[in-house]
Amino acid sequence: MATALEIRRVDPFHNADVDSWWEAYASARRAEMGENALLWSLEESRTELQQDSATTDRRAYLAVLDGVAVGSGSLALGLKDNLHSGMINVTVPPQFRRRGIGSALLAHIEAEAVAADRRVLRGETAWPASAPADGSGQPGREFARRHGYEIALGDFQNRLALPVADAVIDQLLDGAPADGYTIRSWTGPVPEDLVAEWAALDALLDVEAPMGDLDLEAPSSEVEDFRAHERMMAQQHRTSFGTVALAPDGRIAAYTQLVHSGDDGNAYQWGTLVRREDRGHRLGLRIKLENLRRMQRHDAGIPCIHTFNAESNQHMLAVNTMLGFEPTGRMAELQKRLS
Repeated sequence: MATALEIRRVDPFHNADVDSWWEAYASARRAEMGENALLWSLEESRTELQQDSATTDRRAYLAVLDGVAVGSGSLALGLKDNLHSGMINVTVPPQFRRRGIGSALLAHIEAEAVAADRRVLRGETAWPASAPADGSGQPGREFARRHGYEIALGDFQNRLALPVADAVIDQLLDGAPADGYTIRSWTGPVPEDLVAEWAALDALLDVEAPMGDLDLEAPSSEVEDFRAHERMMAQQHRTSFGTVALAPDGRIAAYTQLVHSGDDGNAYQWGTLVRREDRGHRLGLRIKLENLRRMQRHDAGIPCIHTFNAESNQHMLAVNTMLGFEPTGRMAELQKRLS
């Protein structure tokens, strides 16, 4: 007699279930992307699931068959913004595919989203740079297509090998003088005198950066929510490096953030944004260079930086090319509207 597939919500404080949930996720991602798979570590993921967040209801799901974890999934629901949508993820290790496990897991999580009154679902899938540009034939893309998820935004996944020589940074800085602007950098939490404006600008990234057809609202920009996120980062053994360009009137004209993972040792380029009224001064290049130099001087042993950029964001892609980033894959930001 066949054993029924069990799908259960994971208790974030049940270590064995979280471990199994993460292993299924990691196995699936590594199968898809090989050495270029970008993974949150087990402990980074556990910490996020355990956070008592005022902004996001995070749920994890485990698919179990005959006592073996055969798939994992997640659902993130905004509590202060984007109340119409949810972020969904489903992963099945390659040895358990073609059995309907992913479809069952997806249907279960979609039903949870509908019960939470969400009508737009978003997700992500990635494939190697060597694969077709549209992801045709790739497992994640074809699974998403079959279940009604279409590409709303295409991203490039890029990697920069470190260190970048000071001479190279200096040469590039000569082409981005940022006349009239003051550059300020730091390591760790955002300084108190800048945090409110930084949080507001960081929240704008979701609507100011190229977003394709994604149906998104700007997230919360409340300082306490931002500080809570910083506290979680510290618990995840992540170190943040921030740089801003200040306009003559003292406001933040542009910001950028690098985050070093103490778990996997790599750095990740997070948000970079230049206000509309301050564009055209090469501020994006200037602050990324200053931030890169600060991080390298803080820790010379970081092997590389990973980043994602929208295919339509030609300006930022050009900046990254100047810095020496090379493509390692593609990612599709997916979206499905529920009837």
